[in-house]
Formats: sequence, structure tokens, C-alpha cells
Amino acid sequence: MNLPKFKGKHQVESTRLPNRNYAANGWYFITICTRDRTHFFGDVIAGEVHLSAIGEIAKQFWADIPNHFDYTYIDAYVIMPNHVHGIVVIDRPTDVETRYIASLQPTDESNKFGPLKSDSLQSIIHSYKSAVTRWCRKNGHDHFGWQSRFYDHIIRADGSLDRIREYIINNPAKWEEEKDNLANLWI
Repeated sequence: MNLPKFKGKHQVESTRLPNRNYAANGWYFITICTRDRTHFFGDVIAGEVHLSAIGEIAKQFWADIPNHFDYTYIDAYVIMPNHVHGIVVIDRPTDVETRYIASLQPTDESNKFGPLKSDSLQSIIHSYKSAVTRWCRKNGHDHFGWQSRFYDHIIRADGSLDRIREYIINNPAKWEEEKDNLANLWI
């Protein structure tokens, strides 16, 4: 496969749904991996996660997301040695969502790169990753890094929410089976 290049680097196709507005209300299952799947966040011993200092910060900052983004909630999540699984919920009241989504429509004064989506899923995850990285740099963990992208799955009302919650909760118990099988990181 010959991927197109931009500034000498291969461009990878987006995993986002092309017509999905990721600032719209929804339940999103997220997986964020560390650079090279390095175990920055701790270890799993006998099916229990034992977090490192960076892992504790990753957990604290994940739980703190709703304090930084209106109408955003956190459901089930787990900090694993080399990745984070979690459910992010965007749930604006109907009148607020309608006004917010309408405000994202381009106008003559619009940014030439498109409207800014400050409360979109991408901006939430970007802010989270940046906060953890800043803490690491400030506290002498200069080697820390994230994989550049993240995986998301839009949770639909088809019973998948319970399966995803179960997957997240049981992830530490299945660590020994899955830690070397990268394909299993994303269900």
C-alpha cells in the first residue's frame, strides 16, 4: 500500500467516521496508548493494576476531565500499564447542543481551517494527553510519551455499552493473555 505523503511523512487515513460530528452528544469508548506501548503507568500483578506515579496522574487527570469540559462525563475506565481505556460521555441539553452545533457552522469570518471545536472528543483527548505530558516534563519524566493518535468507538444503544464496561472492568484480569497481543487492545 502506497500512502500519500505530507512534508515527507506518510499520511495515515483517519479512523474517525467521515460525517460524524465528534462534538455532538454521544457515548465514546476511547483507547489511548503510550509511545511504543511502554509501561509508563505501572504493572499488573495477580490481575490488579499497581500504578506508578505517572499512572496515578493519568488516573487523576482522567477523572478530572468533567471539571474542564461542560456537559462531559466519565463512565467506566481503567489505567493499564501502557494504555488507558475509558468511556467519555458528551451530553449537552438539547437546546445547548442545538446552539453549540449551529455555532460550528462556517461563516464568512470563519477560520480558514474550519470552525474550532473546543468541546469535541478530539479536543478533550488532546487536552488530557497534554496535561499528563506537561506533568511528566515538570516532574523529571522526560522519557514519557503518547502514541500520536487514539482509538474511538461510538457506543450505540444496542447493548454494547454493557459489553464495553465489562471489557474495561475485566481488562486487568486478562492482562497476561493480552499484553503482548496488540490487536486485543482495541475491541
